Amino acid sequence: MDNPQELFPVVDEDGRVLGTIRRSQAHDGTKILHPVVHLHVFNSQGMLYLQHRPQWKDIQPGKWDTATGGHVDAGEDVAHALRREVGEELGITDFQEEFLGKYIFEGKRERELVYVYRCVYDGEVKPNEEELDGGRFFTLDEIRQKIGKDFLTPNFEDEFTKFFGT
Repeated sequence: MDNPQELFPVVDEDGRVLGTIRRSQAHDGTKILHPVVHLHVFNSQGMLYLQHRPQWKDIQPGKWDTATGGHVDAGEDVAHALRREVGEELGITDFQEEFLGKYIFEGKRERELVYVYRCVYDGEVKPNEEELDGGRFFTLDEIRQKIGKDFLTPNFEDEFTKFFGT
């Protein structure tokens, strides 16, 4: 279960830290801008790994989402947050990330400055059973066929289209 007291940085649109908020405030509808990291994990066959979000998540429970997506903690830099989240969620520590860009995502209850990365990885993926409800590799065609069908998170659909086309 997520810790509602966990502290996240509040940032401006350029990523400069302005203060801190609790996790509970980050998703309470106030839409205070805070940073997150996303890693898209491809294998050498061009398939993309997606995580299955558990039903207990406060945002988009039960949907398929970016391989790794997590918050930057207060006092932590983006690079460290990416490594920490990928290790915690997927058990992957030996990857070479490529920065794709950043953008602001605004959902119904949150507003996030998203730092987007990708990598190619053919090793074992070990989803953390306490954080995820598993995951698997999908072909890009499978993903395209699921867009708009309430299977994927809206954030993932937008990001996939923005960075990898339709």
